[in-house]
Amino acid sequence: MKREDSGIDERQPNRVVRIFVVLFFGLLLVALGVMKWGGWQEEKVSGTGFERYGFYLEEVGKQVGIDFAHEAPVLDAKLDHIMPIIASMGAAVSVVDYDRDGWQDLYVTSSRKGRLNRLYRNLGGEGFEDVAIDLGVADVNRAGVSMGAVWGDYDNDGFEDLFLYKWGRPELFRNRGGKVFERVTEIAGLPEWINAGSAIWVDYDCDGYLDIFVAGYWPESLNLWDLETTQMMPESFEYANNGGRKYLLRNLGDGTFEDVTLKVGITSRRWTLAVGAADLNSSGFPDLFLSNDYGISELYVNEGGKRFVEMGEQTGVGRQPKSGMNAAFGDVLNRGDLAIYETNISQAGVLIQGNNLWVPLRGETLRFENFAGAMGVDLGGWSFGAQFGDLNNDGALDLVLTNGYISADGNGNYWYDFSQVAGGHSAIISDAKNWPPMMGRSLAGHQTKRVWVNDGVGQFAEVAQAVGVRDRFDGRAVVLVDLWNRGMLDVVVVNQRGPLLLYRNTVRAETNWIGFDLVGQQSNRSAIGARVQVFWNGEVQVQEVSGGSGYAAQNQRPLHFGLGEGAAVDSVAIRWPSGQTQMFYAPDVRRVHRILEN
Repeated sequence: MKREDSGIDERQPNRVVRIFVVLFFGLLLVALGVMKWGGWQEEKVSGTGFERYGFYLEEVGKQVGIDFAHEAPVLDAKLDHIMPIIASMGAAVSVVDYDRDGWQDLYVTSSRKGRLNRLYRNLGGEGFEDVAIDLGVADVNRAGVSMGAVWGDYDNDGFEDLFLYKWGRPELFRNRGGKVFERVTEIAGLPEWINAGSAIWVDYDCDGYLDIFVAGYWPESLNLWDLETTQMMPESFEYANNGGRKYLLRNLGDGTFEDVTLKVGITSRRWTLAVGAADLNSSGFPDLFLSNDYGISELYVNEGGKRFVEMGEQTGVGRQPKSGMNAAFGDVLNRGDLAIYETNISQAGVLIQGNNLWVPLRGETLRFENFAGAMGVDLGGWSFGAQFGDLNNDGALDLVLTNGYISADGNGNYWYDFSQVAGGHSAIISDAKNWPPMMGRSLAGHQTKRVWVNDGVGQFAEVAQAVGVRDRFDGRAVVLVDLWNRGMLDVVVVNQRGPLLLYRNTVRAETNWIGFDLVGQQSNRSAIGARVQVFWNGEVQVQEVSGGSGYAAQNQRPLHFGLGEGAAVDSVAIRWPSGQTQMFYAPDVRRVHRILEN
């Protein structure tokens, strides 16, 4: 049941008419020592992990109807000797409530020509069914292959539309009322070919229409299935600047997009694997952080929606070359500002780059310091996707990371050969024919994942094994989403050449939480870029609605705030992309509040 009150619509997971049924059957099930959720049986969680950290993750994908395994690209035969390296990307996942039924759905990509992507519709907490074929978003891997997908309501009709980025032709699908998707790629005027590494929706000029930012990885001139030359690799392992171009596609409000990249000052040719947008200097406009492989990262600061200025070196985030693969934002210290988490490579005895946690320094000038080592989140193996979220609802943002590059069946190791190439001359590095053949060997494979719990005072503890995360697949993307509308974040991981893993979360019942599902009016309907501050018990935490986060991923649109045991909220401040602000006082906890702009 929904209740409108001063612009707030409080979404209750269990409708009033079900309460008596739940109470009656709940008593019977408790007597049996079993509780039933979503069509599958779960025994009461116990054990040291749950008791110590307040949550536990159980992998239930196949139990709830998700049986998906990613397939990697098969490219030009000239690359066969290092195909596992070249074809090491493409497993992506994004969250959307495409039919506006109040339950979050999942879209996952495959990356082999002719293979089908999946759209798993959430059946009201009773499992999932794949509806991608019926809705027209399955058979999309022909003019290139999928690298990821992000959702945003570009036409402001109330339904989230799909932008699919590929090594190949990008695609735009308009959501027709949650019933079917219409392919509008040519009508929209999208570029014909991008070998994309990442993309996000962002309203960079805050005009109320969502724009698209796409970051090329390989140069757009390459057809990876029909190479004219093998001189197509990065020119350097530290300062490569021969990657794909970037595209900022401005939404003209009539269903078409205009390429304004050079006009607004974005000229990067670095090998970007992840991009994130957030207002990092409180200007009211979203800035762009580019996490770049084979080099330094970049921070494009937005100057009033008119132009961008690259300030990576000045702000500190672009001084040291690494292997950037993730861009996620989180208020890790609960002080009302956003840190940036960027993943890199760490292999004991071989290469220790360390991940970056760029924490903003206080002062008038925008500057960041890397606190990953000091806070305990620097060593994550060959790290890929990572996301912030309060997994145990204690009021502090935790961090989930997936990793593992190439896991082969044999015992051979490619690290020595890899290091020889990395230290070579540009002419050697940039030509694929010079790279030693892999011959079935692993490279940073079979790695343990990371779940870092935030103690709220500046330290993270790694607890993956204790809370139920023990897989060793080659992880790529991870998202956090409340799939059962219970006020707790579940974890979904997709793996390169591996299965989708759905970790259902169970959180200590005493902890409180609050959620916000924002709907723009003057701002874009998806409210992407809106900033929410929650004040409680002397704490403050800020989050922004995102059009894509992490690596090849997009979290749920509604924002989730853990509060801790018995906590109540004092006030909530919302700043919309339009510049308008709203305040709410003492909102109910343990609710998702649907808030309309003004």
